Amino acid sequence: MTLFNETFLRVITIGIGATAVMDLWLLLLKATGVPTLNFTLLGRWVGHMPRGQWMHAAIAQASPVQGERALGWAVHYATGLAFTALLASVAGPGWLRAPTLAPALLFGMATVILPLFVMQPAMGAGVASSRTKTPILNCIKSLGNHTVFGLGLYVAARAISFSARA
Repeated sequence: MTLFNETFLRVITIGIGATAVMDLWLLLLKATGVPTLNFTLLGRWVGHMPRGQWMHAAIAQASPVQGERALGWAVHYATGLAFTALLASVAGPGWLRAPTLAPALLFGMATVILPLFVMQPAMGAGVASSRTKTPILNCIKSLGNHTVFGLGLYVAARAISFSARA
């Protein structure tokens, strides 16, 4: 297998695994009564983009888009894959073969920049949730979710590197 093919397969597998770890975390939060992300609204936001509408006063009040739930989940996983590819390009193929915790965790935490400074403002929540009732709590929850994604990057990469040796 070429280095490109090996890297590509590892990025896909790690990205799906890390995103799934984050989803399990969100299910746990939801089961304990903590409000979590709504990927339907992500799909609605993305679904309005081809129509030229990138910004919303309140995405929940925007008109629904056909297939928005499936679109939101697809974008969620595509984002996890894109983040994983970015980590692989920064950390290099050596990290993919012998992953360590710090780069994955720090990278996962850094990915919170996208929701805080792009997605939330575009969906009407303001920069870093500033237009919500609990902006600090929402920022902490976002950071926690992305930290779990980083942990998922490490766990998935370790599982793959372990199984590749077997």
